Amino acid sequence: MKKDNKVFLKHIFESINFIEKYTKSFTKTQFLKNIQLQDAVTRRLEIIGEAVKYLPDELKKKHPLIPWKKIAGTRDILIHEYFGADFDLIWKVVKQELPKLKKQTKEILDKI
Repeated sequence: MKKDNKVFLKHIFESINFIEKYTKSFTKTQFLKNIQLQDAVTRRLEIIGEAVKYLPDELKKKHPLIPWKKIAGTRDILIHEYFGADFDLIWKVVKQELPKLKKQTKEILDKI
């Protein structure tokens, strides 16, 4: 059974909400020392990347400002090169990129 695009967009949006909740009271230094938090955030980033892969090209082309390939690529790195995860970079993504993606995802969800 094929899932509706809205389901995948909700997975992205909800995962961002979880990451925000997880990291809300942590500094970068605390994040870099907390393996459990790193694991939780990494898992949610994997879910975001996987959900992006299920979105049709048609939807992605309608929203070219979202770096779809980069998001999916991040998931691949986290899954296949887990031993080389750059948690400084992950923190930067969490604090700088995810708020933008959350806003963009919400705008798409509101339209469909």
